[in-house]
Amino acid sequence: MLFVQFSLGSDRYLLDTAQIERMLPLAPLKALPGAPAWVAGVLDYEGASVPVIDIAALALARASHERLSTRLALVAYARRDEEGVTTHHRLGLLLEQATRTVTFDAASFSGAGIDTPHARYLGPLTRDDSGLLQWVRIEHLLPDDVQALLFAGSAA
Repeated sequence: MLFVQFSLGSDRYLLDTAQIERMLPLAPLKALPGAPAWVAGVLDYEGASVPVIDIAALALARASHERLSTRLALVAYARRDEEGVTTHHRLGLLLEQATRTVTFDAASFSGAGIDTPHARYLGPLTRDDSGLLQWVRIEHLLPDDVQALLFAGSAA
């Protein structure tokens, strides 16, 4: 499987490229007052409003550093409603040091051995010559109340 590698502090993380529509450089965002601090804002992308999550703010309680290596990944976020119908919404993710892709066999991943119910997006671990990497599962990033806030009234 092909992944985009990014960093949070000194730790390395992975996003499955099959879930990434496009990688963009940093772009101006419209603030979203009242949203959680880790909601960076809204991106105007091809005439549509796209909510953007700051992964560093979500995981480390600090805003992403604005550097050339900080990228915005556009992903398809699957949301299931009360009737069980799944719709896909475009979501932006701010990623620090997102400058390379790497390949890992899905079988090389194993559980971290720690339950993190407050961070369900943290998936299994794999390793390379430089140490451990953790798979971030975008489908578990947003609690239901935040999904309702970000995708209110949006079309699939």
